[in-house]
Amino acid sequence: MKTERLTENALRGVDVLGFQLERLGVTDKVNRHNLAAFLMAQQHHLEGEWESLQTRIERARAKADQKLTRVEQSDSALLAPLASRLKRLTRFQILR
Repeated sequence: MKTERLTENALRGVDVLGFQLERLGVTDKVNRHNLAAFLMAQQHHLEGEWESLQTRIERARAKADQKLTRVEQSDSALLAPLASRLKRLTRFQILR
């Protein structure tokens, strides 16, 4: 309930500011509708950025997994067990 009251007060303030600016002849573009449109556009922009970041993370995970698999399948007696442990660690603790 407090959030709704705060939001309504903020929107009333935006409306009052818009009315005052319009009365002074500065602009008529400051109102709650334009503010809402701007916020929605920014929300979509941030969602796109988030998805881009998620894609980059998944790609990095896949590359790391491929490299660990190659090392694990190598004939090196030292690197294969180490890669196997790293793979398990990243799969269950670090990257998830």
